[in-house]
Amino acid sequence: QVQLLESGGGSVQAGGSLRLSCAASGNTYRRYCMGWFRQAPGKEREGVARIDSVGITTYADSVKGRFTISKDDAKNTLYLQMIGLKPEDTAMYYCAAGEPILGSLCGSKYNYWGQGTQVTVSS
Repeated sequence: QVQLLESGGGSVQAGGSLRLSCAASGNTYRRYCMGWFRQAPGKEREGVARIDSVGITTYADSVKGRFTISKDDAKNTLYLQMIGLKPEDTAMYYCAAGEPILGSLCGSKYNYWGQGTQVTVSS
């Protein structure tokens, strides 16, 4: 079982930066696929970024070049560094953990979710 707790959200102006953190419990954290998702009011949840157990990262096209996902296995913490924020980035951001489907290969299913942290970007 993995428990996740996000922090670092807030309100910023367009062009600003934030760094989200996700503290994970459990010593099996290191083998999981870890992802950041977001959901804006009235919209479906979307994947933002993902990092697998060996550090390979993928990003949604909408955030490439602006967001960076990383993790510190020693601290059991996942991060999302966000720069160049836009009003359309406004959403509740969630971190999630999922079992790899083969080796370090990530699938689309995430078993564990945090409570979320709100990011609001004003124009």
